Amino acid sequence: MQLSKRLQAVADLVTVGNRVADIGCDHAYTSIYLMENHIASHIIAMDINKGPLERANENIEKTGFKDRIETRLSDGAAKLKEDEVDTILIAGMGGSLMVKILSDSESVVSMVNEFILQPQSEIFLVRKYLHEIGCDIQYETMFIDEGKYYVVIKATRDTKNMIANPSDEEDKKRHYDPKRLPKKYDKEVHYLYGKLLLENKNRILEEFLEKEYHTTSNILNHLTEKETEHAKERVEELKQKLQYIIEGMNYYDKM
Repeated sequence: MQLSKRLQAVADLVTVGNRVADIGCDHAYTSIYLMENHIASHIIAMDINKGPLERANENIEKTGFKDRIETRLSDGAAKLKEDEVDTILIAGMGGSLMVKILSDSESVVSMVNEFILQPQSEIFLVRKYLHEIGCDIQYETMFIDEGKYYVVIKATRDTKNMIANPSDEEDKKRHYDPKRLPKKYDKEVHYLYGKLLLENKNRILEEFLEKEYHTTSNILNHLTEKETEHAKERVEELKQKLQYIIEGMNYYDKM
């Protein structure tokens, strides 16, 4: 199975031997690739739409992995059960939707120790959510595929740190001992653009920040000429955004 650069970047981060939930699997290309290359031990490919899932089933049957890739019609992770998978993989969704999918299935997500996520937008929300549920963001990459910028995140946590919540035994939810949680980022710019990307001076992020700086500056210059209340509010928002962009560019000695 030949994957796009984007999906290849996602698949490359899955830990060998893990059981994987491919949420929003579309035609199951990533799931099939993970099996063909002996990366995943078992996969649950899930999608909210019947059409793509039917195509996924056809592709899975053609490649002979019907016994190792099962499909489920599911709104997000709703049809996933506790302790069925080690890795949750989600690619090609907006950040807010991604966070909603994961937070709506809290008891299932709490038992997962690896997250491979490729949010299309609002990436800062995903980074913050991962820290909130006790994950350590281990790796990030940023690249261009067919003219678009993409970020892929790998986050993990040690599920052995989980303890039962004594006040809520019936639903078997888990939580982490706060003393053993990974440290959250201490700067907002790290959530906005990725601490690891900034510290490693990712060149694609550098290019992205330079474009954002020029675009935001031009819009700001245009809006400062207007006197409406909406324009004034927008100016303040853009000034704050520009400050974060400059803070990010400082990692590259650009400002």
